[in-house]
Parts: sequence; C-alpha cells; structure tokens
Amino acid sequence: MKLSMRPFRDEEDFWTIRRFLRDVYVCNGRMEHAWLPQRLDYWRFFGMPVLGDGALETDVFLWETDGGELAAVLNSESRGWAYLQVDPRRRTPALEDEMVAVAEEKLRTIGKRSGRPVLVVSAWDADAMRGEVLARRGYERMGDWQEILRARDLSQPVPDVPVPAGYRIRAIEPTEEDARRRNEASWRAFHPNEPVDRAFVGSSYRHIEREPLYRRDLDLVAESPEGEIASFATVWYDDALRVCTFEPVGTAPEHQKKGLAKAVIAEGMRRARAMGAQTASVGGGGASNPPADKLYAAMFSPLGVSTSGWLKFLDGASN
Repeated sequence: MKLSMRPFRDEEDFWTIRRFLRDVYVCNGRMEHAWLPQRLDYWRFFGMPVLGDGALETDVFLWETDGGELAAVLNSESRGWAYLQVDPRRRTPALEDEMVAVAEEKLRTIGKRSGRPVLVVSAWDADAMRGEVLARRGYERMGDWQEILRARDLSQPVPDVPVPAGYRIRAIEPTEEDARRRNEASWRAFHPNEPVDRAFVGSSYRHIEREPLYRRDLDLVAESPEGEIASFATVWYDDALRVCTFEPVGTAPEHQKKGLAKAVIAEGMRRARAMGAQTASVGGGGASNPPADKLYAAMFSPLGVSTSGWLKFLDGASN
C-alpha cells in the first residue's frame, strides 16, 4: 500500500500520534520498539520549552495511507537525532529508507566537535532490517552510546529497599520552593562537575505538571535529614497500557551510594501497582552510564531490547 508523507500540522496530530504509539506498543507484543506516549509528552512539554530541543512543526513527519490512517512517524528529540516510530504491520525496507532520507534532509545538525553536518538514527540492536538500511546508507554504529530497556512484572513482589535513617520518601509538594529544590537536585545529579545553572533551577516546574500523564502523587523525592531533596524519580503511569515508566531518576552527588534511588523507585512501583500498573519500565544505563546501569539492573529485568545510535556524516567525506 502506498504511503504519503506530510509534516506535523496541528494539535490534533499530537493526540493522533499518542494513540498511534499506544497501538504500536501493543502490536509489538508490548515491547518498546517505538516510543511510549510519555516520551513524546516529555519532549514536548519539557524538552522543547526548557531545553530548546526543537519543535513539533519542524521536527515531526507523518506517513499515512490513502485513507488517512497513520502508519509511521519520524521525529527528533534533540537536533541531529532521528527516531522512527513504525507500525510493525506496515514496515518495509523501502519505508524505512524513505524515512531516513527525510531525516537526513530535515533533522541534521552541525556536529559540535567535527563542525560537519551529521545525523544519528536510533535503532533496536536486533532490528536487522533497520540495521541493513542504515549500513547501506553509510551509517556506522556508535560504540559509545547505547540505551538498554528494562522492565519489572509488578505481579511479582517489589523489592523491600530500606530507607536510610533520617531520610523520608514523599511526593513533591505544590510549592515554588519545592519545585526549585527539585530542579536544583536534578541539575546537580546530572551535571555534578558543572556550576549550578540558576536559570534552570528557577525555571517553572509547571512544564512538567502540564504533561498529560503527570501525577503529583507519583512525582517522588527522598528528603534528607536537613530537608534537602536528595534523590528523585518521576513515575509516569499510562492506565490505557497499564505501564508505568521512570524518567528522570537521579541522586545529588553527596547523597549517592546510600540506596536512595532504589528506595524511591521501589516506592514508585508500589504506588503505580496500587493504581493498576502491571509493568514498570525504564530506559538508560548501558556501558556509557555504568552507575545508572547498575541501579536499573538491581530493580528491573532486561527486556532483551537495547537501542544504539547509528551515525553518518552528511558531507560525503570519509568518517
């Protein structure tokens, strides 16, 4: 069946894509070979306004049947990266080749270190079709980037992780002060060797709260004896799929190696399970992030799914 491509148009497209991602997850046997809706939400409501990571109107493209049924979506997340969300019933090498060609034209960036036009395409490691398409187009798998997807069956017991003495786990409070402290903990967890970005710390947490799946009672923190936010995990529960995902998860440097992130994750699993969640999932870790890999391996089981970035310089010169 012939498919036609068009750019993202309007708010209706956003909600159509979210429904499509749910359908694709089910069609893929409840395996994350494409994004879950939460990741699209996070990109739109946090990545775009806070981190400056693109726009729906310039960084999203849709492939439809003659009858207007959505078959595939191409999107960025940060400039220079491309993600292919494809209905497995309509996947062909020709479609994926066309999507990558569009990405090369529309989603490329100039590499910060190389100064050359470049694109990275995300691909499931066991996806022979996409790997062949990318190799044929001159892409090479990046050895220093991999995302491992893990899950936990919530019908099984959640680990009983002790909370260190003096700490307590709670939901974030609806105050600007708690939002500021949560932002600072996030910055320090992910940028431990950089000065705190006060503009980021002062940015409104309302961006997160606007996401369709946001629940304050699943936005969890570990508070230190001194009242600092020491660790955090935001849990996104999709009751249509009965899946909860964890993003972001982090601990401020001076509070690390105390089991706080494990304790917060365990509490998030218990709360989501009480709401009806059947599966908890997380992405990240891998060889490029050993601490996160160790944490997630202790709380989740590998799904047998990992993704790698495939890189191509687009100026035709040798890599």
